[in-house]
Amino acid sequence: MGYRDRRADAPGMTHTSLKAVRAGLLAALVLFACAVPARAAGGPGEDSRLLLAVTHGETPAGAEGGVLLSCDPPRGHRHAARACAELAAVDGRIGDLPPREDVVCPMVYAPVTARASGVWRGRAVDYTETFPNACTMTARTGSVFALDTE
Repeated sequence: MGYRDRRADAPGMTHTSLKAVRAGLLAALVLFACAVPARAAGGPGEDSRLLLAVTHGETPAGAEGGVLLSCDPPRGHRHAARACAELAAVDGRIGDLPPREDVVCPMVYAPVTARASGVWRGRAVDYTETFPNACTMTARTGSVFALDTE
């Protein structure tokens, strides 16, 4: 009784098994790819955190106070989801936020200074701008500096 090759008994068995293994691996790879949350490179969650502060007057806020806006998931801000969506639309460039056309602000000079510092999608952000009043700031920056905590 010598060595007997089992492949001789079932021709094509090895070939079929190899196909089955490949198909199984491919199916597992597809399932794994679908199970992993999709996030494009440079997506909002990739190091997108901004310290936001608003001060009355023409002097920017110091290191004290402020709100930390994180965008993966949106949190730390009363209107975080909206603010993150608005920032995502302009790739974190606050100065590029489109002004709201439906807002009419009073011509009262009560200056407020908005400041944002941090990182958006791996890029440093340092933004400071003084607006004539809070209404104008909101009309120009949307939900980003809507830091009211009520």
